[in-house]
Amino acid sequence: MPKPTLAFFDFTGCEGCQIEFTNLGDEATLELLKHVELVEFREAMSETAPGRIDIALVEGSFTREMDRERLMDIRRRARTVISYGACSCTGGINALRNHQDDYHDVVYADHAAEPMVFSGPARPISSVIKVDYEVPGCPADKYELVGILTDLLHGKRPFIPTYPVCVECKRRGTVCRYEEGDYCMGQVARAGCGAPCPASGIPCEACRGFSADANIPSLHRVLMERGGMSQSRAISKTRMFTANLEG
Repeated sequence: MPKPTLAFFDFTGCEGCQIEFTNLGDEATLELLKHVELVEFREAMSETAPGRIDIALVEGSFTREMDRERLMDIRRRARTVISYGACSCTGGINALRNHQDDYHDVVYADHAAEPMVFSGPARPISSVIKVDYEVPGCPADKYELVGILTDLLHGKRPFIPTYPVCVECKRRGTVCRYEEGDYCMGQVARAGCGAPCPASGIPCEACRGFSADANIPSLHRVLMERGGMSQSRAISKTRMFTANLEG
């Protein structure tokens, strides 16, 4: 029986999520690769897959209209499409440009008018094609991806949390960053990463997007009152990975 085929595709992004997947070495990840056939993965192979694909992992945001047909072709050929990483799921850091009118001039200066550097607003892949599952994060966690792919190979529907990161901090016994005089967005950030940042003394930046029913105005107030931020700083901090989401 042939193995299910797995392909990676990239759009506007740094390709860091794909690089994260190449950091193999643990038993679970290597075991997974025994049960799938990698047919396209630019970071690790030169071969491409023009035919049918069982699982397509799409990294990067949609920023150029010329990429629409390529995305639609991936959707037509793939049985399952997974948005892979923050840029693909929400627009990610790329979406900060959506709140700046002159970003081309700021970034490219004298070359801003050249066609090769033109791009429009950054949107999630789901704004163009139907996405079956999302693996958020910056970069996306390879262990979460391995778990999702393993569930799919076993015919199970993957569980992707929508509750906040604070739940995972409590499970780990991590002291709240606010108790340390710091700020954090874990109270509204979507969990699933295991909350490694607060456990290492680093505030959660909500790189996985927001949890279900997140109260963003309340987050702004907490960042100002407990985090010592100005209103403009609180709003811009909230947008770092979630500029396309409410808030």
